[in-house]
Amino acid sequence: MPLSDGFLQELKDRNDITEVASSYVSLKRRGRNMVGLCPFHGEKTPSFNIYTENGSFYCFGCGVGGDVISFVMRIENLDYIDAVKWLAQRAGMNMPEDGYDNSMSDLRKRIFEANREAARFYYNNLYSKNGRIGLDYFHGRMLSDRTIRHFGLGFADNDRHSLCRHLWSLGFKSSEIVAANLSYQNENSISDRFNNRVMFPIIDLRGNVIAFGGRIMTDAKPKYLNTSDTPVFKKSSNLFSLNNAKNSGERKLILCEGYMDVIAVNQAGFQNAVATLGTALTSEQALLMKRYADEVIICYDSDEAGQKATQKAINLLRNAGLLVKVITIPEGKDPDEFLRTKGNKGHDAFKNVIENSGNDVEYRLQKLRNTYDILTAEGRVAYLTEAARILAALDNPIERDVYISKLSKEAEVSADAIKQQIQKQSRSRFYERRKKEFKAIRDNLSGRGDRVNTEHYKKPRATVAEEGVIAYLVKNPDKLGKINSRLSPEKFQTEFNRKLFEYFSERIKNSEDALSAVSADFTQDEISKIYQIINSESARMANEKTLFENINILNDEFSGLDASDAGAASIDSIEAELRRLKEKHQ
Repeated sequence: MPLSDGFLQELKDRNDITEVASSYVSLKRRGRNMVGLCPFHGEKTPSFNIYTENGSFYCFGCGVGGDVISFVMRIENLDYIDAVKWLAQRAGMNMPEDGYDNSMSDLRKRIFEANREAARFYYNNLYSKNGRIGLDYFHGRMLSDRTIRHFGLGFADNDRHSLCRHLWSLGFKSSEIVAANLSYQNENSISDRFNNRVMFPIIDLRGNVIAFGGRIMTDAKPKYLNTSDTPVFKKSSNLFSLNNAKNSGERKLILCEGYMDVIAVNQAGFQNAVATLGTALTSEQALLMKRYADEVIICYDSDEAGQKATQKAINLLRNAGLLVKVITIPEGKDPDEFLRTKGNKGHDAFKNVIENSGNDVEYRLQKLRNTYDILTAEGRVAYLTEAARILAALDNPIERDVYISKLSKEAEVSADAIKQQIQKQSRSRFYERRKKEFKAIRDNLSGRGDRVNTEHYKKPRATVAEEGVIAYLVKNPDKLGKINSRLSPEKFQTEFNRKLFEYFSERIKNSEDALSAVSADFTQDEISKIYQIINSESARMANEKTLFENINILNDEFSGLDASDAGAASIDSIEAELRRLKEKHQ
């Protein structure tokens, strides 16, 4: 059975969404609403809105929305029940004794427990006879036993069933071990996922072991093997050692390429090092770093792959609103190798490298300098043209002018000429951005951009009318009888909106709050769509007159645009057709 309306309403009342969200987002008041930079995607202009009148949020930039429960689900990567428990604990409330489905929460709990026991098993294995090869490897990389213990490093031996047997002996089911991705299913049995590898536990911000990375002890491939996504782990939205870095006391992170680099940097005295988990940096990880830092220092390898990764990371981190610096390790070494060569002087040597690092603009300009021969006219033109593209992307005019002055002196070209080239690039970027924005608007109006209501583009006018009826019903549940007397669910043209209308109607008939259980009953994408509908401008301006106009549209034989015309329809043609239908029923 679901959680009661009374409990959910009290939970929301005692966890004001503005207070909860302000722990993650800097909010400012705009009229009745609160606005800020969205925590779910990188942006420079605030498009994240909190609607205090109904306790919901919606971002017009990425389309994410919901109530305080779904906000916590997304920001803390929790399932529904765990998000409710999180909020209940925050408010000092007790969860109901029964009456709710706790199966996913129970599975997550068992996965956490299995991972914790696996980490202990691997650590103990490292210091056993079977783990000698792994311990020798770590000692050979100059890691102390204290560092090994601090990171909980371990070893998975060659026995393909040793971890499974250990977990079975502790009462874990095979299904739980597979769900944790600690093993994989064969035809007749299950086998350990990790074998003959030194092991790196991945720990979340609450101290839970959520996954593992393992490095093979031979030349076999893959060199590194990582836990796949599970109910407690999403590779693209976690970082290795962020649990340590967040306690460093600095609003600054050092972004490394791999586990060993992070551990070596940490052992040298820099607790604020993190790494991605076997994948390139993602926008989710950049936003996660923004929660704990104002500046990120990129410390990737200096080979070609590392340079490409650095360029991508710069763009993602800048878009997340972070200051970016780039470390260049002397002699092309990686951080781990560099620190090993410095021995006891590693801390001071690495500190010196950090202090001499340039910001991302200087790094990119230096790369261009190394590409072109600025002693020739052709090389100078090519260098300045590419440099103008970099500077055109800068939002701060003072920062831009500083680099214009530097380039002018360096290349012996007037600052005005460089400014003109930057302005040309800026115009090009502006028109390209406007082109994308217009396409997004057209896709939205035609319904082709609707990922949830996939029938939207076939029936754009009916969909708008359906959404108007739904928004009005949620806001005015006492009008259900009046709506039902004029409109039946069968008149809805799209299946998703019909489902919403029937869902909200049924809850209202049962004297339940229309929105209280949305976060439990729908997917995250569907939740976002629902709150887009009820928080749209047309929904807030809705009155009984517009309600009847929308009902009339849905009751009309609907002789408007067909599916083949909808995608190419102009905004004016869609609005003209809506006016025609409205006038017909006045």
